[in-house]
Amino acid sequence: MTARDPRLPAPLAVPDPGRLDPARPDYQAILAAHGRALDAGEDGYLDPATGWWSFTAAYLWERGTCCDSGCRHCPYVNQPARLAGP
Repeated sequence: MTARDPRLPAPLAVPDPGRLDPARPDYQAILAAHGRALDAGEDGYLDPATGWWSFTAAYLWERGTCCDSGCRHCPYVNQPARLAGP
């Protein structure tokens, strides 16, 4: 068994549209809060609209698998397509 690379691939840092609709009026604010948490190495952030805690994609990536809880920033959702890009 080889060690897993803990670094999150950049395309997976952006939420899948099925988990966070880009048409939401607070989409950019959510991405900004997520980006600040990623830059700071934090496990999550407070959602700017609801105040609820959201785990970062990096934290979820380090777990190693999807937990099927519907996490907003789950890096495992639709992973092949997200890594392939547009």
